[in-house]
Amino acid sequence: MDYAKMRAIAEELGAYAEQLEGSWSVEIGPSGPILAMMCPSKRHEGTVRRICKQLDEQLPATHPGYICANGPEIEHPSIGRMRRPDAVVIPEAVLDEEGLAVDASQVLAVIEIVSPSNPENDYVGKLADYPAMGIEHYLIVDPRKGTIEVHTEPCGTHYRKTEPYIFGDQVSLGPWTIDTSAFRRYAKPGEAGG
Repeated sequence: MDYAKMRAIAEELGAYAEQLEGSWSVEIGPSGPILAMMCPSKRHEGTVRRICKQLDEQLPATHPGYICANGPEIEHPSIGRMRRPDAVVIPEAVLDEEGLAVDASQVLAVIEIVSPSNPENDYVGKLADYPAMGIEHYLIVDPRKGTIEVHTEPCGTHYRKTEPYIFGDQVSLGPWTIDTSAFRRYAKPGEAGG
């Protein structure tokens, strides 16, 4: 199926999702359009916010006009992929353009906070799609285990370089540094506060 047809189906799914209760996301992965319920916890959203805030403080010095934004879709029509990262580093001006998705060629970095219910999406599907889209930096934060991975040097459907970190480390993401000392793990089953 060509990307234009998949995109049309994704837009229909998005319109359908607006009628449903809860928060839904539509992406286009290897098997085509996907509709998934999003259940981000407070800790998930707190981590996204901390990362965006830190990157927004550093971007004026390294990439004037760029921001770390929460949630815009990114797409690469020639490989038939559309994803919705938890956060992206993009030129702020693209948010004023017409259309629904940001062209992947404008994305400097993507950030994903691993969901307890679907970790494979970040570690398998997106770990293949983001390098294929040509995205230079992919940060995976896993509050289940308190670990972080920085993937760089895209080559086909994989990254050549992976740097592991743990919560509390100063993480190097390209020219930026992220202080993870305030990152919190998800509560274990039976504990309060996930």
